[in-house]
Order: sequence, then structure tokens, then C-alpha cells
Amino acid sequence: MSEQLALLPYLLGAHLRLTLGALLLGTAVAVPVGVLVSRAPRLEGLVLGLAGVIQTIPALALLAVMVPLLSSVGLSGIGFLPAFLGLVLYSLLPILRNTVAGLAGIDPAVAEAAEGVGMTPGQRLRMVELPLALPVILAGMRTATVWSVGMATLSTPVGAPSLGNYIFGGLQTRNYDAVLVGCAAAALLALVLDGLLRMLAKGYSERRPALILAGGAIVVALGVASVAGLAPAGAARPLRIGAKTFTEQYVLAEVLVRQIQRKTGAPAEVLASLGSTVAFDALARGEIDAYVEYTGTIRSTLMHETGAGAGRAAVLAEVGRWLHETHGVGVACALGFENTYAFALRPALASQLGLSRLSDLAPLALRLRAAADYEFWSRSEWTDVKRVYGLDFAERRVMDPSLLYMAVAESQVDVITAYSSDGRISAYDLITLEDDRLAIPPYDAIVLVSRSLSDRRPDVVAALHALEGTIDVQRMRAMNAAVDRDGKSPAAVAEEFLAR
Repeated sequence: MSEQLALLPYLLGAHLRLTLGALLLGTAVAVPVGVLVSRAPRLEGLVLGLAGVIQTIPALALLAVMVPLLSSVGLSGIGFLPAFLGLVLYSLLPILRNTVAGLAGIDPAVAEAAEGVGMTPGQRLRMVELPLALPVILAGMRTATVWSVGMATLSTPVGAPSLGNYIFGGLQTRNYDAVLVGCAAAALLALVLDGLLRMLAKGYSERRPALILAGGAIVVALGVASVAGLAPAGAARPLRIGAKTFTEQYVLAEVLVRQIQRKTGAPAEVLASLGSTVAFDALARGEIDAYVEYTGTIRSTLMHETGAGAGRAAVLAEVGRWLHETHGVGVACALGFENTYAFALRPALASQLGLSRLSDLAPLALRLRAAADYEFWSRSEWTDVKRVYGLDFAERRVMDPSLLYMAVAESQVDVITAYSSDGRISAYDLITLEDDRLAIPPYDAIVLVSRSLSDRRPDVVAALHALEGTIDVQRMRAMNAAVDRDGKSPAAVAEEFLAR
């Protein structure tokens, strides 16, 4: 728990910076648009409908769309900007709707009286209508605040640090202390910000300037505190090592960071829980400097090749050529192990049905329930397995990778797609079925480096190359198990590995 609390100031500051910035810009957009809509009733349905449509888009999907959109116009596709813009869009609806409702609820006699004393439309809006509508607008801002604090936890997969780092990382590594800290901190932040807006609303309605000044001062102080930890303008950023959303990636990212620091002294940091395509696109654009990828993922997802290929060495060479020729991305090393997809199930069920190979599973699969991660059922590997084995299941579920192993161990599903180097295969006493017809391609773990890193820091690339062949599958399983089963942090496991 102490390790988690040590990270709290940094992650809480990043989360607060995202939330307050998005609310400030969202309010600056939504209130004027609400005023415009109240003056042009024909626009009301269109504008509120559009804001409502944005609200119905799942937050992760909206953030994922931001990445290529920003990249296409030459802006950073990972980090603060996509998360910030996504939160701004999510904050619009409650503020916009309450602005329209607040202005519509003003007694017409008040507006007529203001007009009767000679006020211009602008004066009437500033001095009469907006002050009367302000309590309703503040209520909308309170709703937007609570939503934004919750949505900001989803910024982690696009590389923006937040309290979501605790939640994503904790769920994947079964570190429930981290999940608890992240959830509790987010809930407390939402309560504090909501309380401050309530203080401002109360101060305004009860004509108590002291309350307004106190609430405003606290909000400003929080904003200043949230930016206090930012690096000075012009300061060189540390090298960024990406990590996708599972235990092995967290461990290997920490290995790369520590190897760089030990061999070159260059500062480096982990950007954790990135989406798979987000990580590669960020590397190709030089927004991250290195991360661990798998040859099968590149071959099927990026190269759109099908089938198992001509063996591990041939696939590795094919992938390396393609990366260099199409994206300028280099392969610093192959770590030495393969983490391929595998179908796993309980030993008792395998024994009962006589299963040891995928060929054995094929005629029985229509009686079984299967679950996989977010990607597998739409990937070419599943298409190839279906084609080669004539295999399908009675039910196919999509689950978070952190829950797959527990689900099959507790008989909530019969078969899962596991990762061959995952320590949870042993921890949950599962067996994997042999891919006897070689439908699934090799998945060698390789360290990818950006073109800019190769040009700027050849010493860093050389340090990463020194990891060539140093991790076999047994060692990787043991490192994964040390996190998932024994509760060690990825950083501690990485340090122990390099110390050996």
C-alpha cells in the first residue's frame, strides 16, 4: 500500500489537471452555445441532440477515435491532448442543457421589465438573465464535474496519466490495493469538487460573498497545485517506454526502463496500459521510444497476413523487414520467448472429454462456452483456427483479460484464450491444448524502437540489444507469476531479473 500511496500526488495531480481543464473549456463552450440556442429555438433540438449523441459514445471509443484524428492533423495522438478533448466533449451536455433550461425558466415579466427600463439585449443577458439562470447552470456544472472525474480514469489507455493507472494496472496484476486507492481517490476528488461548486452556488443564492471567494480560491489553488509538478517549458522529456494492458507488458516495460538507466544513465519512464494499436502508432510517430511487441500481432494486425508462416525465425525476419521498410521502426532484439495465443481449460474437463489438442476440441466445441480478450474473436488468428480446424463454440464471450483465468477456473466458461507465457496458467492449474495443425502464428517477444530513438540515442538501442535472448518462457512465466500470484510489483520483479 505504501508504494501505491507514494504515486498518489503525481497521479492525483494529473487527474485533477485533466478534469479542471476540461470543465473550464467545456463551460466556456457550452454556456455561449446554450445562450445562442435559447435565442434560436430551431437550433435547440439539433444542438442538444448532437451533444446527446456524443454522450452515448462509449468513453474508450471516443478516446480511441481522438488518437488517429489528432495524428492526422499533426498533433500528438497520445497523452494529455486526446484525453482532454474527449473530456471536454463529455462535459458539454449537462452544462448546455442546464443553460438552456435556466434561461427558459426565467419569468417573462422579468425580461419585459428589464426591457422596459431601457436595457439592451446584451445588458439584459449579462445583468438579468444569466444571473437568474446561474443556479441552474451551476447544477449542470456539478453533474459534468462528477462525470468528468469518472471519465478521466479512462484516459490511461491513450497515454494520459490519471487515477486510472491504479485501476487498469491493479486489475491486470491482481493488485487490489492499487484498485482501492484509485477508486477511493477518484470518489473523494469528485466529492470535493462537487462540494466546492455547491459552496459557490450557495454563496450566490444566499448573497454570501465570503463563500464565493473561499470556494473560488480553493478551486484556483487546486488548479495551481495540479500544474506544479509539470516539467518546465523546454525541458527534455524522459525516454518513454510503452506497455500494453497486461502483466507481462508491465514487467517488460520496467525491465527496459531499468536497463536503459543502468547502461546509459538516460531518464526513462513507463507509459502503461496503452491500447495495442495506440502503442504502435505512437512509436511510429516517435511519441514513445520503445515497447515490447509480438511478431504474431504485427503479422496479423498490421501486415494483415494469415496463417502461421514458415516458422519463428522466418516470421521474425519477415516482420523486421516490413517494420523497417514501411515505418522506419527497428527491432532492437528478440527477448527469447514466445507468448502466443493458446486455448486453456480445467484439467478435469480436459480429462473428461479426452482433450489434449485442438483437433480433439473441434468436434466437441459446439457444446462448450468460450471466452477471450477484447480482440481475439475479431483477429485473423481466430479466423485461421476456425478455418483449419472447423472449430466454433456454443457461446463466445468477450471479457477483460484480468478476469479470463478466474472465469474458467470457477467454471463460468469452459475454455479461454490464454497467453502461453502467462503465470496464471500454472497459478490456476490450467492446461493448454496443442495447436497440432499450426494455425496460430509465432508470437516472439521483440523490442521495437522508433526511428527517432535510433537516430538520437544509438547507445540506448545498444543497451536494449543487450537483452537479446535473455528471457526464456519459463523465466517469463515465473516473472508474471511473481506479480499475479505473489503480489510483487512489476518494478520489483524487473529489478530482481536484472540483478541476476
